[in-house]
Formats: sequence, structure tokens, C-alpha cells
Amino acid sequence: MEWILASGSPRRKELMHYITDDFIIRTSDADETLPEGIAPYEASAHLAGLKAAAVAAEHADALVIGCDTTVILDGKILGKPLDAADAKHMLQTLSGRTHEVVTGVALICKGKMHTFSETTRVTFYPLTDAEIDAYLATGEPFDKAGSYGIQGKGALFVKGIEGDYYNVVGLPIAALSRKLKEMRGEMNHE
Repeated sequence: MEWILASGSPRRKELMHYITDDFIIRTSDADETLPEGIAPYEASAHLAGLKAAAVAAEHADALVIGCDTTVILDGKILGKPLDAADAKHMLQTLSGRTHEVVTGVALICKGKMHTFSETTRVTFYPLTDAEIDAYLATGEPFDKAGSYGIQGKGALFVKGIEGDYYNVVGLPIAALSRKLKEMRGEMNHE
């Protein structure tokens, strides 16, 4: 059975290689608009499901893996920044505080969808405006939820994490690997 990672993220592609080298990439064109009133902690799994379903519609015989990562602070989702001012505001808001990174994963196989989410708590050091401005100048924060990448220069802001580091990068590989093994076992018993 073909495995498809429904993500164009180079970070997710790299992490998927820890699980298997036998997969292909197909990006989704799913509408990622969240439904009104969805709980912040359910948003990632919902979006992952939309991405996986869009790819699975064209690859019915494959195992499709969709992912979405959100940063949550004070019960609100911090998405990808709209511009430099938005990124700066997000980083100022995260400064000296603990937030949560939630990655939702959706697996579609033989028409059945399984979803799960992994949550990691991340604490930032207090940040100066000069530190934030220097980080913005790297261009790194602009395609990342919460305006930082823990696997890049954003790591300099992180005082500590509680949970799966790879979840913060964008793919909870240990949890995903276990879920895939569980699904293989179910398929072998059908």
C-alpha cells in the first residue's frame, strides 16, 4: 500500500523519514477555514482531516497522513503571521510565557479516518525587542504558526519544553509511529 504525506512542509518530510522512507508527498488544496466556534484544541485535528481527505479523494488505495500544527496561548490560536508587525506582536505575547503547540494528525486508509492530537508545552525566555527584531530579519518566522521555528533560530527563545520536541517541529513521530503500528494490526485482523 502506498503511503502519502499530505504536506508540503520540508520539516514534516524530513521527520517522516524517521518512520519510513517509502512514502510520497502530495499537497492538499483543502480550504483551511475553521468552522465558527471550534475549540482551539480541536482545530489541528480538524484541519489535518480536511487536508488528508482532499488528498485521499484522489488516492483511494493509499494510506494518507495529514497534519496541522497550531500554537495556543490563553485559549487562542496563534496562526502564521500576516506580516512583520503581526509576527512581532505574537513573539512579544509569547515572551516569558508558556504556550501549547498542538499537532493534529489524520490518517485515512480504506475510507476510514483516524485522528489524534499531540500537545507540547513550550516556555519562552523573556525576549527583548532587539532579539525579536533580529529574529524577524532572518525571515524564519513568516511561514510558521506562532511566528517561530524551534528547529531554527527560534530555539534561542526556548527556556524549556514539556512533551514531544518533534511535535513542536510539526510531526509527533513517536505517537504517529505507534498509531501506524496499531492500524497495521487492525488491518491484519480484518
